[in-house]
This record gives sequence, C-alpha cells and structure tokens, in this order.
Amino acid sequence: MKVLLRSDIPGVGRRGDLLEVAGGYARNYLLPGGLAVEANDGIAGQAAAMRRSRDLRDAADREAAQTKASVLAGAVIGITARAGGNGRLFGSISHHEIINAIQAQKGVTIERHNLMLDETIKATGSHEVQVVLFHDVETTITVEVIGAA
Repeated sequence: MKVLLRSDIPGVGRRGDLLEVAGGYARNYLLPGGLAVEANDGIAGQAAAMRRSRDLRDAADREAAQTKASVLAGAVIGITARAGGNGRLFGSISHHEIINAIQAQKGVTIERHNLMLDETIKATGSHEVQVVLFHDVETTITVEVIGAA
C-alpha cells in the first residue's frame, strides 16, 4: 500500500516521504495513529510541500545546533560532589546534573538524549562526554568531577 508519512518514523521514513509499506502495517498502525495518509493521485503536491517544510525546519535546527556546538566545543564543566577518600563518589553524576551544570556555566540548554553517556559517573576526575546536537553536529565536553567532603 502506498502512503504519505505525516511524521517521522524511525526505521521507516521521514515526514513527507511517499512509501510503499505492507497493507497490514498501514491499516493497523500508520493510518489509525494518524502517522500517514493513503496516497492517491493528487497527493504528490502535498508531499512536496511537507518535504520543503521539513527541509527548512532541519536547516534551522542544524544552524541552532552548530551555534550550541561552538559554545560547547572543548568546554570544561565543573561539578562538585561528595566523595570518599579514594575518589569514589557517594552516589553518581547523571545526565540531569550534567545538563544543569552546562546550563549554569555555559548558558546552553540541551536535552537528555543529546548526551552520549553510557553510564553515570561514579568517580572524581576528568570524564569525556560526547554531545550530539543534530545528526551531523557533535562535540565533546570534559566533565571535571571535584570531590568534596
């Protein structure tokens, strides 16, 4: 069945794409959820308009991401946390603490999914954290965890 996607669907396509999908997938998931409409003869113009708006939005998002990346490039973010004598933290530093520290120290707001942190930080010292702001815009920051008694 040929459908026009009304929103981005990971692994399937992006908003404005005309796709051929399985009939059951379209009837049971895409169409009832409002994620797509069935393609007919006059839908090509609507698809082109959706792709144009998507491209404009992507360009604006990429520009904003590049601005944030230039501010964050090579930044050292200091976070103070309670730690034992061996440098082990009482607790951990998670996405939330890093995002708040970036906001306070650099004035840049980022989302949790932008931080590529495999696991929480559990020791003092320097830790490299990758920040992916857009599909092709990424930078690395250094999180400096300072132990406090």
